[in-house]
Amino acid sequence: MRYWQYRHRPAIPGHDVRLLIDAQLSVWESRLLIDGVQQASQRAGLNSPDHLANHQLAATLPDGRTLAVECGFNGWVTTGAAARVDGQLLWESHPGRPIALPRAARALASPERLARNQAQMARIRRNWPAMACDIAIGLIFYIVARLSDLPTAAITAALAGIALAVVQRFVKVDLLGGLARFGIIMGLVSAGLAIAFRDDRAVMLRSTILGTLSALCFLGDAALGGRWLGKGLANYLPLPMQPRRLALGLGLLGLASAAAEQAVIVWGGKDAWLTWTTFIEFPISLALIMLIMRWARA
Repeated sequence: MRYWQYRHRPAIPGHDVRLLIDAQLSVWESRLLIDGVQQASQRAGLNSPDHLANHQLAATLPDGRTLAVECGFNGWVTTGAAARVDGQLLWESHPGRPIALPRAARALASPERLARNQAQMARIRRNWPAMACDIAIGLIFYIVARLSDLPTAAITAALAGIALAVVQRFVKVDLLGGLARFGIIMGLVSAGLAIAFRDDRAVMLRSTILGTLSALCFLGDAALGGRWLGKGLANYLPLPMQPRRLALGLGLLGLASAAAEQAVIVWGGKDAWLTWTTFIEFPISLALIMLIMRWARA
């Protein structure tokens, strides 16, 4: 399936020359048209020896001269081309700029990196049942909270986690991989706090308490090499990660988020807390998580 088409019009006097480059998910193809008729094409896929090598298209003009067009990627999302007639350069899409990928982009597209990414995607496919269970428990909490109240939602999600752990004893498919076990434990803690505290301030403090407990769990896991939480979370990510660094970064982020949330509660009150948790906390945390993932990349 094509997701983008790049178009170039080499300026060759006396002819309408067009170069079309179709970018697909696993293939890219270039086509050379002269006066509306396709004269040459080239196609390369991920299984090609060098799938990002520039394409070389050649055709004979009506007057007998040879037109040679070179094209390829010259940036992360851009392409370049150059046209020669009988060996003489007549046109460039980006004068003076080489038709070559940036070094960082070529490193990401190397056969070794592609093989590692494919292996990581295979791991994600193996872990999809556990990922689906994590998402399902979260959806149960959200739906029940919308239809009832937070304490009922927390108790229902905790019971769903317990039921999942029981089912795991009778099936061979891994339902508790990744962070499912950790989610069940946090669900039980949340249910206990929901039963014990029911006013607005207690609900606000409950999220801070859970955030701090989660952060301490991640830091404890990091101290042990990231063998549980760090490793489980790494199974969800498309790039190889160092579990210890991942757990350490998320633990520190959790403590910082809990401290910021507590400051908002103390100095801002309920309205400020709602604004913080709904509109501000998520984009900030997402940006910091991206930095943590970059730091933890294997």
